[in-house]
Amino acid sequence: MLDLGDRTSIYQPEQKGLIFPRELQTNDLAELRDHRKRHLVAACRAFAQWGLDFGFAGHLTIRDPEHPELYWTNPMAVHFAQVKLSNLILVDHDGHVAEGDYAVNQAGFVIHSAVHAEHPEILAMCHAHTVYGSAYASLGRPLAPITQDACAFFEDHAVLAQESGKVSVERGAGFTMAHAFKGVKAVIHQNHGLFTVSRHSIDSAAFLFHWLERCCQMQLMIDASGHAPIEIPPEKARYSREHVGSEYVGWLCFQSVYDDLVQTSPDMFH
Repeated sequence: MLDLGDRTSIYQPEQKGLIFPRELQTNDLAELRDHRKRHLVAACRAFAQWGLDFGFAGHLTIRDPEHPELYWTNPMAVHFAQVKLSNLILVDHDGHVAEGDYAVNQAGFVIHSAVHAEHPEILAMCHAHTVYGSAYASLGRPLAPITQDACAFFEDHAVLAQESGKVSVERGAGFTMAHAFKGVKAVIHQNHGLFTVSRHSIDSAAFLFHWLERCCQMQLMIDASGHAPIEIPPEKARYSREHVGSEYVGWLCFQSVYDDLVQTSPDMFH
């Protein structure tokens, strides 16, 4: 294992004074709330750019720092490309909108609420009905470590068969599913699609979702080739997961996306 010194990741520069993304450090709850909301909006806009929209399907959530039993989420039936600060909603675990003018997606609430309730350490969660993720989910199998990118999820995702193929609108269904998220950063729900969670940030959860969707695409492409891929040995896959696929690296990957959106979509903070 590499000695990182006081660094979080091998990607952080050893040389001092260089321009490099820095995480927000604050004890000001209002500042932290605003930061989380802005990055939630940017994550929604990124989902639009990545083509992860499908009607009103898709739910992204981040806990409120002052009231962790409440979470900010995108409004029902508003396209990811139109999500902005002013139309975010704050929702409790019973699906009641505590702040905001829009309705909440009931199906999204059921699963997200249950996961947040059972796992208080999970700060953020993402789900969308995507082409490759949904197709791969129909196979009911985990991702194999066939690329360095896929190693990010090696032994760090679960395949869930319970409640598969059923629209989850009953609270009991959400709690049935919530246990699958213990200790992992992603879940492939059979016959449904992909979920990512983060104990770090909405930035991490969002980019890891994009990452997971790409891995599903690559796996399906290889399956279609008719050739068996050469898998990366477990010890090497674990090394790559630790250094390439951490939640910090997910956050780091999203920073360039965020900076680009700030420049190209200034309306998102209205």
